[in-house]
Amino acid sequence: MSDTLYLSLWYPNLRLESLPDKLTAVLDAFAAHGGERLVYAATVWPVSWSETPVFQRVYGRAGQGPERGAPPRQAVEEALELLHDDYAYEFQMGWSLWEVETAPGLDPRWVRAPRLVRVTGYGPLFDEGAYEQEGHIKIDFGPDTPFLEEETELNAQAARHVEENVRQLVELVAAVQKESGATARLLWSELGESLAQRLAARLGVNN
Repeated sequence: MSDTLYLSLWYPNLRLESLPDKLTAVLDAFAAHGGERLVYAATVWPVSWSETPVFQRVYGRAGQGPERGAPPRQAVEEALELLHDDYAYEFQMGWSLWEVETAPGLDPRWVRAPRLVRVTGYGPLFDEGAYEQEGHIKIDFGPDTPFLEEETELNAQAARHVEENVRQLVELVAAVQKESGATARLLWSELGESLAQRLAARLGVNN
């Protein structure tokens, strides 16, 4: 069963005024590790997730419409003009991984396809201090399927693509921590299961 994968990042004594630089560094890191260099959309949430956004800008995805995304620095500056300690700042962008594509009457095939990721920076008072558990910055990678492909036969080709996805994830995690200066990080799942343990079990069963 697929699970949602997250990365949480914490910074020592983070001042709210430093959050834009941290967010920009995290967003910039994606371009070097299989991600797109432009931001699709930015949303600012006041107080808690149940509130109506006070700012939302859809820049569009690369190749779609007159606007084709915004550079991370631009998107962050526009969203964080409303800099408040009880706001959360969410940015959406694309990150490409190997995935199995299926179609009726055709054999499954592996393709590199962009998936939506969400990068959120938390003000210290947003949602009653949610950053303590979720990080000053949290990345939502979406379902962990590309890192396990539990519904796919793990032949040599599948194992190679899964391995490449995992390597890309590991390299991105290291890069965002280094580039943004995070002193603590946690890769975690919604159901609380360890991706590393599930991957080891997956490979162990088939070796």
